[in-house]
Amino acid sequence: MATNSTTKKPAADAAAAESAEAVTETAPARPSHKPAPEVVGPALAVGAEPIAVTLAHHHTIDGTGYPPGAKILVSPDYAHRLRAQGYATQA
Repeated sequence: MATNSTTKKPAADAAAAESAEAVTETAPARPSHKPAPEVVGPALAVGAEPIAVTLAHHHTIDGTGYPPGAKILVSPDYAHRLRAQGYATQA
C-alpha cells in the first residue's frame, strides 16, 4: 500500500496562504493620451509643430478632397508650399 509523503497544512496556515495569494495589486493609472492631431500631407519633421491652414481653393491631398475654407493641419514646409502655390490663405 502506497503512503502519501506530503504533510497537510494546518487550517490557519492554509487560510493565510490563500489570503496572501488573493491580494491583488491595482495597476498604475494610465496617463491620459490625447489623440495625435491629424496631419495632412507630408509627415512632420522631428520636433516640428503642425500648422493650421485654411484652404483658398479645392485641393486633393492623399486622395481626400478638401473644399475651399477647410481648415487642415500640415507640416510647416507643406504650409509654405500651399501658400506659395495659392492653395492656402496667407493669414
